[in-house]
Amino acid sequence: MHRMVYPFLSVFARGLGVDVMAISFALTGRNMVGIFGPLLAPISDVRGRRLGMLIGVGLFILGTALVALWPGVITFTAALGFGILSKSLFDPAVHAYFGDRVSYERRGTAVAVTEMAWSMAFIAGVPAMGLLIARFGWQAPFPVLAILGVGMLAVIWRVIPQDDRARKSAPALSHLHTVLSSIPAVAGISIALWASAANEVVNLVFGLWLEDSFGLQIAALAGASAVIGLAELGGEGLVATVTDRIGKPRAVAAGLVANMLAAALLPWIGRTETGALTGLFLFYISFEFLVVSQLPMMTEVVPAARATTIALNAIGFSIGRSAGALLSTFIYARIGFGAVTVMAVLFNVLALLGLAEMQHKLNLMPRLLAWLRRAG
Repeated sequence: MHRMVYPFLSVFARGLGVDVMAISFALTGRNMVGIFGPLLAPISDVRGRRLGMLIGVGLFILGTALVALWPGVITFTAALGFGILSKSLFDPAVHAYFGDRVSYERRGTAVAVTEMAWSMAFIAGVPAMGLLIARFGWQAPFPVLAILGVGMLAVIWRVIPQDDRARKSAPALSHLHTVLSSIPAVAGISIALWASAANEVVNLVFGLWLEDSFGLQIAALAGASAVIGLAELGGEGLVATVTDRIGKPRAVAAGLVANMLAAALLPWIGRTETGALTGLFLFYISFEFLVVSQLPMMTEVVPAARATTIALNAIGFSIGRSAGALLSTFIYARIGFGAVTVMAVLFNVLALLGLAEMQHKLNLMPRLLAWLRRAG
């Protein structure tokens, strides 16, 4: 549900009887709703990983069921919001679950294997949703997704063990304070913010770009999504084989630099359909590599509040996606795709600065805090 909106942006807009800008504003709203995730994520630190996963899946079922029962703009927008809240609970619980059970030296591989589900959503899920939309209409995926959500709830209830660790020693808000008072943690979260903004400015308009440039229709756009899914699967494979060996910070830096180069190349090699898909492949494989390398790095920044750290990291992603979604269609409509890729490069430069700060190479944040204290 989360991923199919991008390639079928214009399809959903036509089905709902609104323009593309209205859907992009709905996506901006979805990403802003994600800011409330950290208020929910401490549930996994205090009450257990299993409960966090179950509540997350419950919110997913609620959102998809709303559209299945009452298809329309309001329920579609609500489903996007429930979807991001679901991820805000489910993802931190999953990554904290692995953080509890897998050593840091091997955690990059464990996270990479888990994240393959994310790329499979594009490889298999989005094309399947495209077939449903083409045959039965824009609302067809939602009842299917609601039923799959119920199945997922049953599997988690059955398979994931109840946590036997006592997590009631610290109130939920103290976990938020612990993470936000850590400069490496905040710097790491800024990487997520700027990198996701770089990705989103391209992500939101790649379907429009392909449609405008080459006249690709629903089936072809679904195929393009599968290419991107393969790129992400390749990125996760690289993480599984490389990240733990070279170290998480080096892997994140390499991913950021590669993503900048791929973004800069897109307008030049994207003059043919094959070149455009090749450029998107490079853009997404580098982004997936840096994101999946960043996640295990963040699980060890504040071990006492792993789920909360990952949730705040997800807020960084949400704010970055909101900024990217807000700018993307505006820049694309008024200046063009070349300007969109320039924005992606600039955002990645800011992410590199965040990584340097996290590794104590700049010390900008302590200086800023000291300046604010003097100004106060």
